[in-house]
Amino acid sequence: MATFLLVQPAWLGGWCWDKVAMRLRAHGHDVYAPTLTGLGERAHLATPDVGLTTHIDDIVSVAEFDDLDDVILVGTSSGGTVITGVANRIPARIASLVYLDAFVPSDGQCTFDLLPPERRGVVERLIETEGAGWLLPRLTPAPWPVILRDIWRVTDPADTGWMLPRLRPTPARHFTEPIPPSGTDADGIDRIYIRCLQCTPAPQFDAAAETARSDPAWRSVAIDTPHLPYVTHPDTVVTALTDVISH
Repeated sequence: MATFLLVQPAWLGGWCWDKVAMRLRAHGHDVYAPTLTGLGERAHLATPDVGLTTHIDDIVSVAEFDDLDDVILVGTSSGGTVITGVANRIPARIASLVYLDAFVPSDGQCTFDLLPPERRGVVERLIETEGAGWLLPRLTPAPWPVILRDIWRVTDPADTGWMLPRLRPTPARHFTEPIPPSGTDADGIDRIYIRCLQCTPAPQFDAAAETARSDPAWRSVAIDTPHLPYVTHPDTVVTALTDVISH
């Protein structure tokens, strides 16, 4: 049996993994899905100082205080930047890094560095005009129901009814703080990229998946789902994650 540490993306909380966590636990695995500071049930802790370093600390603290080892560390979307920083901090505790349709930054990069310039401009304007200069209120100027339906392809009314009241603005430093330099100890960690094929266009994820396919240090997997498969296709995610630990 494996230990999974699941890291959310922006706007969501640890709650987004509930369907996957339930299924993994039913298979006998240990599962941790903490909520990052300033989001979900911890939204009241959001301040302008909360950022990537805070969120790396959140996950490192779970691993250290619960004494987790041989961890399958999974990050999705902007959570990929978080798990990269976590692996750099505590490589000895990590067995595998799994990027689920996620950003894969290099040392010194932030999540915004991996966005297409036109997308970065949109979100930076939202931070300034609607987020008081330190919060990103949403993904695009469209309202959340439209984003869920048209971009993330969450169409089940039960899922949208579950998600909408739980979405929260994200501290901008989650996106703008760069990854600290890594040590060589992180180089040997098993790395897997899972690309969600119904999430298009997304050049940042396509580029990461292509790198994984061409690099022998990585494994590459494709699943036929939208960008939030832990909400829309949890069984597919569980199958992909259990395949990771069987190889």
